Amino acid sequence: MQSVFGTRLRNLREDADLNQTQLAQAVNMTQRKISYMECGRFEPSLCDILSFCVFFRVSSDYLLGLTEDPTPKK
Repeated sequence: MQSVFGTRLRNLREDADLNQTQLAQAVNMTQRKISYMECGRFEPSLCDILSFCVFFRVSSDYLLGLTEDPTPKK
């Protein structure tokens, strides 16, 4: 079952016009790990979440499904 996190990660990646391998290289992970997170087979660590937030410039609340607003608060 795909999680909110996995769905949002996939949407962000696709919106950035990246494939899983490109994203994995950009955030220093494997393509398999990205794939597993997107389909809900693997839960991200805090470090993983931080990496995606920095890379995509979104809030962790957005990635975790706690808000619909992707903009990080200052």
